[in-house]
Amino acid sequence: MRFASHRDIARVLERALRRADVPVAFSAGFSPHPKISYTGAAPTGVASEAEYLELTLTEAREPDRVGDDIDAAMPDGIEVVEVVEARRPGLADRLQASEWRVELTGVGFEDAERAVRVYLAAESVEVERMTKKGRRRFDTRPAVVGIDVCRGSHGRAPRDQDDTYAILRMVVRHTTPAVRPDDVLNGLRHVADLAPPSSPMMTRLAQGPLDETTGAIADPLAADRNDSGAADDADERGDSAPQPSASMTGPR
Repeated sequence: MRFASHRDIARVLERALRRADVPVAFSAGFSPHPKISYTGAAPTGVASEAEYLELTLTEAREPDRVGDDIDAAMPDGIEVVEVVEARRPGLADRLQASEWRVELTGVGFEDAERAVRVYLAAESVEVERMTKKGRRRFDTRPAVVGIDVCRGSHGRAPRDQDDTYAILRMVVRHTTPAVRPDDVLNGLRHVADLAPPSSPMMTRLAQGPLDETTGAIADPLAADRNDSGAADDADERGDSAPQPSASMTGPR
């Protein structure tokens, strides 16, 4: 499913909503469309374990029921992980950063670690990307909170255990223009000549509120998951504060 575009995913969801008989609200006007709001969709070619959207319904339903019904109507490869009732506005504003896993086949740990050190030490790392308005040049470095190089198999198949292999885990702020993991890889190539011999496998692991001090990403649905009073109490206790990100604890 990493090769499905955002438009493909949107069409699949709309079909699943019809099959599941979920009472989605529609806009008014000559060409009504379902009230679905997508936020920070992953680019084509990237897998994700943390995509978010908002649905407006015409009648109240239990969130668990909505999630189960939609999930049952989805094709293999797309899973509804959780549905919560929106109790506070501003979901898009809570999605401040993403954590990414980038698998680099054919790149050694030492080479990746050296390239990351060079990149993080640089004040500016500019790259070029083709956009709808033509080729654009922008600085990727301010968006990158941190990058770790991971050791170990990390779920690789037994036949691949002896292959040269490096895994980067990076936390990237959501900026304008958006800095994607492939932009960071282009930056690593530019400043440190890190050029994987094959296409990297990129997966978004999380997105949500960013703790600038620790680089941790919090759960963006924490405030909605509880009722208003409980959410306020949790905020006072610090229960919903970002926890240290595993990817920011140093190489392993």
